[in-house]
Amino acid sequence: MKRILPPVFLLLCVVAMILSQIYFPIARVVPWPIRSIALLPLVIGIGMAVLGKRQFAKEGTNLYTFSDPDKMIASGLYAYSRNPMYLGFVIAAFSVAVFAGGLGPLVIALIHCVVVDRWYIGFEERRMADRFGDSYDDYKSRVRRWL
Repeated sequence: MKRILPPVFLLLCVVAMILSQIYFPIARVVPWPIRSIALLPLVIGIGMAVLGKRQFAKEGTNLYTFSDPDKMIASGLYAYSRNPMYLGFVIAAFSVAVFAGGLGPLVIALIHCVVVDRWYIGFEERRMADRFGDSYDDYKSRVRRWL
């Protein structure tokens, strides 16, 4: 788990959601009209992740989760959320789950959210605190983890 990149983990969860709904449809808990609306948050979530990635490229810093952080970004989307890419991934995961409409995909989306929050973000925030110290602590006091 430690070396699975976050977008790969999202993709694995999406595949698991689709397969669970096809092969193990526990219950359809989201009716169709609501399911169709899930496409809009999906686009928003993917857009947030892409914009966050572009900001990393613009700032010339590494994006790789398991590399040492070399720069702290606190502007753009990062002025509102410490983790806009992860927020985008979580929004996308829940959007796919709602679109699928079943209980299985919703449980998988919840698991995705917990893993992102507790594993990936926790890992990165410890490394950021070690590398940037008081600057990062100040940033954390001003900007929320999600929104």
